[in-house]
Amino acid sequence: MFITFEGIDGSGKSTQIRLLESYLATKDITSHIFREPGGTEISEQIRSLLLHDSEEMDPVTELLLFSSARSQLIAEKVIPLLDNSETVILDRFYDSTVAYQGYGRESAPLRDITQLNRIAAHGRVPDLTFYLRLRVEDAEKRTSSNRKDRMEKSGKDFFQKVSGGFDEISRNEERFKTINANREKSRVHQDIVSYVDALI
Repeated sequence: MFITFEGIDGSGKSTQIRLLESYLATKDITSHIFREPGGTEISEQIRSLLLHDSEEMDPVTELLLFSSARSQLIAEKVIPLLDNSETVILDRFYDSTVAYQGYGRESAPLRDITQLNRIAAHGRVPDLTFYLRLRVEDAEKRTSSNRKDRMEKSGKDFFQKVSGGFDEISRNEERFKTINANREKSRVHQDIVSYVDALI
């Protein structure tokens, strides 16, 4: 089972991933959780480059670095686990690249980014993708006291584009399950569990 979580920063992905991990454990299902970018030594080193806040980065460079980190994670960790019938949960996957680098940065044409995603994901597609939808204004309130990395400092207009990108993807991908994230975390969790139970 391959599950991914998407949404802008502050939408509650990390919280809901932990809750889902605990829920699956009650069913004797062990889940392996990784973040993007990251999850391997190489991918974590790339993450430090991507999220530094000292210099600007060319949008195409950013796109390719995210894809490189993903490729290493998928090849080194995810594929062996999935081939062994394990459950993998990712905090972000290639849909974030479409939303952030495609709609947000306009780094390259969407068709080119989609092709790059296929390559970096080694052809793997999630069984379920949970899109935790939250207005940019509400996300800003949730994250106002957090120290922000380079991506998080990109500004409101950028995140409006990213949010619109996620909305567009959700309309075109059947695996996308849009969840209203502006509610109590227990209610969000119950919505997620209902989809996972159906998949199990």
